[in-house]
Amino acid sequence: MALSQEKFYTEEDYYNLSEDVRAELIDGQFYYMAAPSRTHQEILSELHFAILSYIKSKGGSCRVYPAPFAVKLYDDSKNIVEPDISVICDTDKLTEKGCTGAPDWIIEIASASDPKHDYITKLNLYCNAGVREYWIVDPRYNKIHVYNMEEDNFIVNAYSFHDTVKAGIYDDFSINFSSLDLGT
Repeated sequence: MALSQEKFYTEEDYYNLSEDVRAELIDGQFYYMAAPSRTHQEILSELHFAILSYIKSKGGSCRVYPAPFAVKLYDDSKNIVEPDISVICDTDKLTEKGCTGAPDWIIEIASASDPKHDYITKLNLYCNAGVREYWIVDPRYNKIHVYNMEEDNFIVNAYSFHDTVKAGIYDDFSINFSSLDLGT
């Protein structure tokens, strides 16, 4: 008797999904995503605006993209994610389909339905891919977990929605969460 084998999907399968399907491809498996909540979208909008405003005010070359934005983390065809916010400073990584390679900074807004996906699966994926900085913004607990993952120096800090959080990839940029209109 033959054992059933798990189907593995590729980049081609990902790009052949219907446009109304939200999914990520991790290790050859699809992870389907629910539509984001209003609170999720308000946090996403506020953070994207703050980061984009900073970059523009400095005449910076980094680019910031809100989801949906495809990020192919590795030079393989089995890992494509859609971080809530991606900051890419090496513009050679940008393609018409999104980004090929690790962004410098990724922000995920934790999903209430599956927070371990952001805290475990994606943390490991981003760390192994070479993402320099990863934030998890968790509206359930009004917390921000910041992972600075440059070189061999892995540092984790936790903040609340009342704190000002410094972006590690910039010398002079912080986000004052208490001044944002987060709709929480």
